Amino acid sequence: MDGGASMFSSSSKPDDPTTTRSLPAFQLSSSSTTIKIANIMAEGTQKLISAISSRPVLTGLYATALLGIAWTVNDFLAWKEFGTGGTPPTWSGYLRMTKHRINFLLAGPDLLDPEPHSTTGPSYLPSALRPRQGPRAQIMTRIMPQRQIPEPIAPEAHARLHSLVPNLASQHPTLLESKPSHTEGKSTDGLYALPSCEKLNSKARDDKLLQREIAHAHPADNSLHVWLSGPDARKVIEAGWGQRFPLQWVDSGWTMVYAPRTEAEMDVVEDIVKAGVGWVTGVRI
Repeated sequence: MDGGASMFSSSSKPDDPTTTRSLPAFQLSSSSTTIKIANIMAEGTQKLISAISSRPVLTGLYATALLGIAWTVNDFLAWKEFGTGGTPPTWSGYLRMTKHRINFLLAGPDLLDPEPHSTTGPSYLPSALRPRQGPRAQIMTRIMPQRQIPEPIAPEAHARLHSLVPNLASQHPTLLESKPSHTEGKSTDGLYALPSCEKLNSKARDDKLLQREIAHAHPADNSLHVWLSGPDARKVIEAGWGQRFPLQWVDSGWTMVYAPRTEAEMDVVEDIVKAGVGWVTGVRI
């Protein structure tokens, strides 16, 4: 056998069971590196276990902080993705929303309680609003913006809902106009009363926050906000069609209306929006 081609030493026979192989240098180097890495990992793991055992409280605080940071970042991204309404989609806006969220959780009113709304005064809804079928919509915990968890909606109802504002404005050009909703950060169309309305509600004329806005629909979940009279807001809540707005410095008639799911429900939602038109403009349509 050619000694240059053999991997065995010249003093040993190839079939000798006592033969010793001479491994290539790169194999020895690779094995040595693997052993070193394993030793380092084992040593690091041992130190980590020792640190956890010796300082369980500190370790728990670190773990809680990391989980809190991860949850906050995820919640912030989900908030931005779903849509922030009129709140700036920034960390500053998120912190402002979180402050209101915490205050509401600690001492917020029951938004399903209709009692703050008067039973007397002008009403533009039918005397008996038929109850909404099924349980109330589930509301997201972030109160800015106020949104429900999306539910399936019939295509026809969806089309009617999102064309309602421009259609009403075009049908009543002396009363109404459609323009980007300032309460929603101009992310959707709002229905506004014209300032020239002869019977414009004095509340709407003087309110610096709502600024004559009557209603808007939310593209993300198909719910709405509508400015209603006290008696009409009460009817909507009692019949299961909506709930109060969580921020107490906004006029109490500013009401969340749940998303319609069918064309029959869209009929009711349209009546509610028209009731809002009557309250703000003073004209029934």
